[in-house]
Amino acid sequence: MRILSGLLRGSAAAAVVVALAHLLNAAPAARAVTVAAGPGAAPYPEVLQAQLRQALANTARGGEPRTRHLNPDGSPKYTNRLILESSPYLQQHAHNPVDWYPWCDEAFDRARRENRPVLLSVGYSTCHWCHVMEEESFEDEEIARYLNEHYVAIKVDREQRPDIDGIYMAAVQQLIGGGGWPMTVWLTPDRLPFYGGTYFPPHDGERGVRFGFRTVLDRLQAIFHEQPARAAEAGADLARQIRQTFVGAPGTVVPGPLALARAYVHFQQTFDAANGGFGSAPKFPRSVELEFLLRYHRRTGARQALEMAERTLGALVAGGVYDHVGGGFHRYATDAQWRVPHFEKMLYDNALLVVAYLEAYQVTQRPEFAQVARETLAYIEREMTAPEGGFYSATDADSEGVEGKFFLWTPAEIGAALAGEEQRRLVTAYYGVTEAGNFEGKNVLYAARPLSEVAAEIGLDPARAETVLEEARAQLYQFRQRRVPPHTDRKILPAWNGLMISAFARAALVLGEPAYASRAGGAADFIEVELTDGERLRRSYVDGQVSGDGFLDDYAFLIAGLLDLYEATFEPRWLQRALALQRVLDARFWDGGAGGYFLTAHDAEALLAREKPAYDGVEPSGNSVALLNLLRLSEFTSDDRYRQRAEHGLKAFQRVLAANPASVPRMLAALDFRSDVPKEIVIVTPNASAPAEEFLAVLRRTFLPNRVLAVVSEGDALRELAATVRLVTGKIAQGGRATAYVCERQVCDLPTTDPDVFARQLTRIEPLPAEAIAQAMALGRHGGIE
Repeated sequence: MRILSGLLRGSAAAAVVVALAHLLNAAPAARAVTVAAGPGAAPYPEVLQAQLRQALANTARGGEPRTRHLNPDGSPKYTNRLILESSPYLQQHAHNPVDWYPWCDEAFDRARRENRPVLLSVGYSTCHWCHVMEEESFEDEEIARYLNEHYVAIKVDREQRPDIDGIYMAAVQQLIGGGGWPMTVWLTPDRLPFYGGTYFPPHDGERGVRFGFRTVLDRLQAIFHEQPARAAEAGADLARQIRQTFVGAPGTVVPGPLALARAYVHFQQTFDAANGGFGSAPKFPRSVELEFLLRYHRRTGARQALEMAERTLGALVAGGVYDHVGGGFHRYATDAQWRVPHFEKMLYDNALLVVAYLEAYQVTQRPEFAQVARETLAYIEREMTAPEGGFYSATDADSEGVEGKFFLWTPAEIGAALAGEEQRRLVTAYYGVTEAGNFEGKNVLYAARPLSEVAAEIGLDPARAETVLEEARAQLYQFRQRRVPPHTDRKILPAWNGLMISAFARAALVLGEPAYASRAGGAADFIEVELTDGERLRRSYVDGQVSGDGFLDDYAFLIAGLLDLYEATFEPRWLQRALALQRVLDARFWDGGAGGYFLTAHDAEALLAREKPAYDGVEPSGNSVALLNLLRLSEFTSDDRYRQRAEHGLKAFQRVLAANPASVPRMLAALDFRSDVPKEIVIVTPNASAPAEEFLAVLRRTFLPNRVLAVVSEGDALRELAATVRLVTGKIAQGGRATAYVCERQVCDLPTTDPDVFARQLTRIEPLPAEAIAQAMALGRHGGIE
């Protein structure tokens, strides 16, 4: 497929900030509820008009319409079908002059009936460049008229429909060698992609590109009509490539430790020693890489593995990618030094980074790592938790139409926010605040120099400096709260909630704070009540509206979260819930032939291909998490069928694990678990009120990723748990005291009531084979590592 290549090189050129339209301040109650299609669009049928009028009346009570096209009374000039959708992203486009459809058969039937190409636009509600393209192109009446007269236009929220996003992103990557959002794809009425890209500026010559969106629309619709065989052939060829990419050939053996060693060599070769992280800008905080390095250090003692993880985690929290005022992490850094972020905050990033900092804290005992985890969880509790208990998805990069405005500072604003001269001097020097700024004339706060150095410079005792800084941060936060905040995507997804349940549960265990487990349990209860239909998960909850069927990630991430929640609370219901979801996942998503899990269930909508994801990006893949879940469940239940299924899955991904293991670092965690001798830990107390705290304190300071943990009291609780967790069978609390059992492959060390003995039992490590490490190093020296 190269017939259209070269049409739009440079379509994702460097951008400048584009202000969104100012909304008028008409009173909602005074508006006449009318609906009109965009320019060039056919009038809506009466039944649809009635639905749109009702939806518009409902949304009018919630605030100003998001569009610059307004009637004199302040009501929106245009309304389209997206107003009927629950997705916050689709709702944002409900008053564009473009006659948008959601993804539906009706749209493709119309395209086929009227012989029109389809314009597919995919994004998400907190995507800055999606907002830019909306303002420049989809709010432009001339471009909208052209679309409405020549195309059928479809909007998709990638977070509600990752299956659609995955397929057409693969097409875009085949065409232009990369991808991103907004994603823009041209389809035939048979849903075949014949061209695509990401962000397009509206007109020729803008942002350094030769052809703008309006020209591309014209040229591609001409090709569709004048050379239909060419477009169909291009679409069919792309579809074949996508199917080949998604299916692949399964392997025949479970990869060995060589994959772990080869991935480590890759990270050695790509590590940015000066700034932390891997590669060059833009830099994403890909926590799964850091988790792998900590595991590799544990199995090999490789000092550099730990140094790479520590250096990166330290650089992240010192940089502007960390919100020093409110806590939590932005999506990525635009520079190599982590100083200037892309200002979105995603739930999944923050969940995964909390776990990385907790694990690094266990390895290093550096208190600042634990503090970052606490501050990030405090941000999630304060700003990203729904009253009902679930966690919201994201916050926007923009506020008041300006990228980063909520998070930026001038020296004058710092002075106005802080009460004392001592605070102003410390904050200005420590966070590198200048009149020139480091982003659009303002300042992203970052730790410009060590606090001890700044304290000495202004004559402060280091301990006093820490106190002053904390007081100043609280005042800056209160000052910032008076600003217009970024939009919050209130969508609640089981997948991302599962990641955050893991984060809170792991924090409860590692930091010894039960309140974190309560927060995790509240989210798990919410999902069970609101996002579970019988035995199946639903995909999305927004302000009471539930939509979509669950995907692989929803099951896998939630199962992992429930297992972590069980190990934080030792309430059997969480383990039972995980097992029930695993049964559904196995029945509906498993590939019984080649192994591994599909992204979609066997009875889901049939698309061009059925993806079986493996790549661990800023989010781990569903397969990587699911395979580790299976290995954990095998240890918990002593049911070898879980292990066999995990090994079948690892065989399915043998090729990627052999050829490019660094692309699947979370899957390497499953491989590490499988190649290790996991610890099976049981702590039995004489009764429910007897503490196991002395043993749990040992576990808190011990990095032991390849283990399962059960704490249970003697009597009925132990007998009931033994029906599921067979390894507790026959265990007793010796001498009426809490007793620990450390086992491997169902064979236990002598039970102990002494925490020091327990600590020594945990230190025994199964090292990686020296020959695998040597072979990987040799391949690296000869250029054999991808």
